Amino acid sequence: MISGSARKPTPSRGYLAVIRTIDKFTEVTSHVFVVVIVPLILANVFEVFARYVLRAPTMWALDVTTMSYATLFMTGAALALLKGAHVRTDMLWEGFSDRTKGMIDSLALVVFFLPTMAVLFFISIDDFFYALSIDERSSSGAWTPVLWPLRGVIPLTFFMLFLQGISELMKSLWAWRTGEFLTKHEKIEV
Repeated sequence: MISGSARKPTPSRGYLAVIRTIDKFTEVTSHVFVVVIVPLILANVFEVFARYVLRAPTMWALDVTTMSYATLFMTGAALALLKGAHVRTDMLWEGFSDRTKGMIDSLALVVFFLPTMAVLFFISIDDFFYALSIDERSSSGAWTPVLWPLRGVIPLTFFMLFLQGISELMKSLWAWRTGEFLTKHEKIEV
């Protein structure tokens, strides 16, 4: 006997667990990196005070500001991917069904995004190890801060983007298969 209402497909516990684990990792690490905003603000406040009150601008504030802002920007990229904050052509996108959106996202992630993140990770990890081995420093005046920590943020960013891309791929594949995107409200049944 066939029931009048079709049963909605549900993802397996393992499938949801992988997605939720990656999403949680992205959220936690992105929020941990927010502490980089402290040196960014302190360096800017000190520079403004030194430049306009003491009439003695610093040599180091620009480097601290640039490095901390770059770190903040890069480490927030995976969170932006999770939250759907990257640029998308909405005037076309809104007209598509969830199944079509899932198909487009799945193909774009597999063909373009994940391979690009993998290549950039391997290129940047080599640059990081080289910078570390030579103790690379900035050539900005007498201060010459080390650059390898900032160089280390670059492969970390691509790793975090790749990992979040896996989660987004799994969500997109589900939408392609079922015509419905998984939401944050989907619970992992214990």
